[in-house]
Amino acid sequence: MKKYLNILFLGLLSVVIISCKFPAKNSCHKDVASTENQPYVVMLSMDGFRWDYADSVPTPNLDRIAKNGVKAVSMKPSFPSFTFPNHYSLATGLYPNSHGLVFNKFHCPTTNKDYSIGDRKAVEDPDFYGGEPIWTTAEKQGITTASFFWVGSETSVCGCQPTIWKKYQHNLPFEDRIDSVVNWLQLPESKRPHLITWYMHEPDATGHKRGPHSRATDAVVMKLDSLVGVFVNKIESLPNASKINIIILSDHGMCRVSPERWVILKDKVKESWVKRINSYNPTLGIVANEGCKDSIWNALQTFEHIKAWKSSEVPERLHFGSNPRIGDFVVTADSAWSVDYTDRHPPKSGAHGFDNNITDMHAIFYAMGPAFKKGYTQPTFPNVDVYPLIAKILNIKPEPTDGKLEEVEGMLK
Repeated sequence: MKKYLNILFLGLLSVVIISCKFPAKNSCHKDVASTENQPYVVMLSMDGFRWDYADSVPTPNLDRIAKNGVKAVSMKPSFPSFTFPNHYSLATGLYPNSHGLVFNKFHCPTTNKDYSIGDRKAVEDPDFYGGEPIWTTAEKQGITTASFFWVGSETSVCGCQPTIWKKYQHNLPFEDRIDSVVNWLQLPESKRPHLITWYMHEPDATGHKRGPHSRATDAVVMKLDSLVGVFVNKIESLPNASKINIIILSDHGMCRVSPERWVILKDKVKESWVKRINSYNPTLGIVANEGCKDSIWNALQTFEHIKAWKSSEVPERLHFGSNPRIGDFVVTADSAWSVDYTDRHPPKSGAHGFDNNITDMHAIFYAMGPAFKKGYTQPTFPNVDVYPLIAKILNIKPEPTDGKLEEVEGMLK
C-alpha cells in the first residue's frame, strides 16, 4: 500500500513541479489591488539559532518581542534539518520531499543535474525548485515583495521572483542588510514591498566552528539580539509601523559533535557498490550501483550509532524518502554522532541535519505586530505552518501545502 502511495505522490509531485516550469521569468500576472490598508510581514531568519540559545545569555530584545507578541516553545524543522531544504520549506509550506530541495547537495536523476549550495549556476536554476514560494503567491495577487538572500529568491519559480531581490553576498554586513530592509519600507507606496524575507548567516557559522553554547556562540547570539533591537527600533520609527508584523525565526538548531564520535561507511560499504552519495554529515542519501542494493543494505545493518532506511521505508513522521533525488537509502547519525562515507571531512564542533525529533535541531520563532496576540506562548509547531500563517496575515489565498493554519492560528488576534 505504501509503495502505491509513493508512486501516486511522485505523480502528483511531478504535476506540481512541471506546472511551475513553463511561464517565462517574472511573468507574474498580478491582480492589481489597492495596498492602502494592506498589512506588512517582515520575516528575518537567523541561521542556526537554536531554540534554547536565548535561555543561556541575555537577549533583552528578543525578550521584548516575546512580551509584546508571540514566542514559540520551539519550531520543528523539516527533515533533514539542513539549511537550504528548511529555508525553502519555510517559503513554500512544503516538506523537502515535496519541494525537491532534499539536501544541501544532491543529484537529480530526472534532469541529470547536480545541486550544491555553493554552485551559483545550480542555485539560480529553476529546475531544482518545486512548489510555490510565499512571495510568488503574494506577487500573483497584487502584493509587491522583496527578498534579501532567501533560498529560492534568486531564480524564477513558477515564472516569478520577488520584485526586489539580492544575489547572495556572504560578507555583506548585517547592519547594511538592516538598512536596506528599512529603506524598502520607506519606498513610495506603489513600489513598497508588503512582504519581505531576509537572512543572516549567524549564529550557524560560529556554531559549526565552536559548537553550541560555546563562549564564541554565546557572544554572537548576544550580538544578534542587539541587532534585532536596532532593527525593531528603526521599524517602530516608521510612519507605517502600526501595520508592520515582524517575524524572527531560524531554520534549525545545532548539535555538538566530535571526531571521536564518527562513523565511516566506507569501512564496510564497498566503493564498487556505490554509484553516488547525496549530501554529507549527518544525513546521507546513497544511490546503489545496479545489483548492489542488498549488499549495501546488509552492510548498513552492521553499524552502530546510525539509523539506515530503504528510501521506501523511511518513517512517515519524517515526510521523506519518495523523491527520486534522495537515492536508494537514507542514513542519519544518532544525536551527537557524525556519519560520512569517507574520512576526508572530519566533523567540526557543531552540526545539524539530524532527525528533527532531536530537540537540539529545533529552531526559534518570535513574532509581534498588529496581527499577533501579546504575551502569547505558542506550542512547538512544524515550520511548514509558516507559509499558511503569512498568507492569512496578508489576506491572500494560499496554495495547497503540507502546512496547517489551524496549528498556528492561535497566535493571531
